[in-house]
Amino acid sequence: MLKPGAAAETKPELDRATDGDIEAIVNGTHGDPFAVLGLQQSGKGFLARCFVPHAETVTAHTLEGKACGQLLRRNDAGFFEGKLSIRKRQPLKLHAGNGNGDWWLTDPYSFGPVLGPMDDYFISEGSHLRLFDKLGAHLISHEGVDGAHFAVWAPNAHRVSVVGEFNDWDGRRHPMRLRQDIGIWEIFIPDIGPGRPYKFELIGARGVRLPLKADPYAIRSELRPATASVTDRPQAHEWADGKHRAHWKAADHRREPISIYEVHAGSWQRRDDGSFLSWDEMADRLIPYTAEMGFTHIEFLPISEHPYDPSWGYQTTGLYAPSARFGDPDGFARFVDGAHQAGISIILDWVPAHFPVDEHGLAHFDGTALYEHADPRQGFHPDWNTAIYNFGRREVVSFLVNNALFWAEKYHVDGLRVDAVASMLYLDYSRKEGEWIPNEFGGRENLESVRFLQKMNAAVYGAHPGVMTIAEESTSWPKVSQPVHEGGLGFGFKWNMGFMHDTLEYLSKEPVHRKHHHNEITFGLLYAFSENFVLPLSHDEVVHGKGTLLSKMAGDDWQKFATLRAYYAFMWGYPGKKLLFMGQEFAQRSEWSEARALDWNLLDFAPHRGVKQLVRDLNYLYRSRPALHARDCEPEGFEWLIVDDAANSVFAWLRKAPGGAPIAVISSFTPVLRNNYRVPLPQPGKWREIFNSDALEYGGSGKGNSGMVTARQVDGGEAAATLLLPPLATVMLEFVAD
Repeated sequence: MLKPGAAAETKPELDRATDGDIEAIVNGTHGDPFAVLGLQQSGKGFLARCFVPHAETVTAHTLEGKACGQLLRRNDAGFFEGKLSIRKRQPLKLHAGNGNGDWWLTDPYSFGPVLGPMDDYFISEGSHLRLFDKLGAHLISHEGVDGAHFAVWAPNAHRVSVVGEFNDWDGRRHPMRLRQDIGIWEIFIPDIGPGRPYKFELIGARGVRLPLKADPYAIRSELRPATASVTDRPQAHEWADGKHRAHWKAADHRREPISIYEVHAGSWQRRDDGSFLSWDEMADRLIPYTAEMGFTHIEFLPISEHPYDPSWGYQTTGLYAPSARFGDPDGFARFVDGAHQAGISIILDWVPAHFPVDEHGLAHFDGTALYEHADPRQGFHPDWNTAIYNFGRREVVSFLVNNALFWAEKYHVDGLRVDAVASMLYLDYSRKEGEWIPNEFGGRENLESVRFLQKMNAAVYGAHPGVMTIAEESTSWPKVSQPVHEGGLGFGFKWNMGFMHDTLEYLSKEPVHRKHHHNEITFGLLYAFSENFVLPLSHDEVVHGKGTLLSKMAGDDWQKFATLRAYYAFMWGYPGKKLLFMGQEFAQRSEWSEARALDWNLLDFAPHRGVKQLVRDLNYLYRSRPALHARDCEPEGFEWLIVDDAANSVFAWLRKAPGGAPIAVISSFTPVLRNNYRVPLPQPGKWREIFNSDALEYGGSGKGNSGMVTARQVDGGEAAATLLLPPLATVMLEFVAD
């Protein structure tokens, strides 16, 4: 009996999905699959819907295995729905069958979201500093079930799905939930463990299905030429590098000895069959070699995933994934830990300046210019035919800042050397008039990029004070290595490209002509302390037809070796941290190629062994003498002794620091033996010859000063010593006693 005025209420037995919803689910075009599939409220109870291709029957069960509903097939493609006997929301297991058998699956659409409102808040404001724990693929336990949570930013996509061999690469099977406020799609897929290749299938902004995309936040990738991302457990290495990290956290990097061995992991050494070494094999070989050679740091050319070997890693498609070329990610963690326990720090080349346009990568990720600028005058790099990040978009900045933090936190790396900073700072870099867009003030400075670099450096130094950042910046942009709060870019160091260019240009001249180019050496000291400099003799100088450092030296073979030895000693005595590319420590003769190992057989020959011994001794000398490193970045650590002897191509200066004896560095860049050469010194007394690049053990002529010289003060004037200057040589004298 109805009460007066009450309307009769009829409720269908089942809230049936509309034909339109079913068609969209089956066709893989539905933009909100969680509104249709999974566990749905139906009156006071629940119903379930699922899409299980090839199934003829589906029964719903609780996780405990209790049957709770027979689902009816609404579409021959595999869409099922049915009422359930359960009374509370919970995950479901589905038992499917057909004429060939039966199988079980856990319904991903019966689970709630993993990301929460605080993630939305911090992501939307661009302040989330743990995105690498939220986006990408993470193996987790969710609502009592183990599986993988996938999340990806694609705000303009109509639909995003996870695809892999676990669903026959069928984008209809696992379409994701859109968090509309932040444009992130997510899904928890039960029963997925480590080692499962996957990609994202997107229907783009124009409704077109795009080429499959790798995960921008993937922590592991397939080995090229395959390009899928791979699920992996969180980095599980048990670190034993506490002392190493504590030392650098408390240290002032500017006043520490830093001598960097720059390495391309794929061509330092190789196996006998020509294949790459694994990280564990490199740990067994490279770490002891670096330690024995006295280097303090290894700097790797980019080791993040990249599709094309000849790019040397600089055109990366997987910023969060150590390259599969060298094994699994834990192998890289073991390498870093092993290096730290040997007292060696690890620097990674990091490339936010550009990214390749491979179709599985970031380019037009959701069918729009998402990570890059839409306008090619801002979003395309003419030098490398690559895309350029849109540094004005906070999600892009967050992606990159989080990546810098990721390597410091997850892999304990000690530094990031940022490639091609100049190309980021100038809107007109490598562009002609009309090919670039001025900034808001009409200038050529990329203000968005400046803000990004400042934010990145502030975040890294704030979260990881033991980590340093280094800029490869080839112009005179001011305050590159000054703190952000003082108007700088915030880097710890800057490569001194001028030193590299000027010294190599000078030493390529025949000795007889060097007197006319004397200022190419002295000029560098006018700006040597304007930044915290690293002196680089990098890979860029031994590729693209440039030959090797040995081949750049003027003269016959003896002169080339002698000049190279003198140059190295000159550089190790010069203010600034040191960097030497692999192979140059033993005077590699052939130009470097990423396709083969270094020419280690050269060490069968005495001149090459001599150069290697010289570099080793220089490293140990540099590290053991505060005068040579503790004031590398401060003018009070340097004083000219001889600056104007162009006629003889001789340079001499003093290095000094509190707590260490002063050291005089004298370089003679002509093949002339100079007897009775007068060098002014700051105080009279004994000065020990602690280094001589012309020593016999290095392959020199063995000319020197018998280990000691005496500086004398004449008539109350300055003190001076009379030296024998070997030909094409650098000697160092250390004050020992009055």
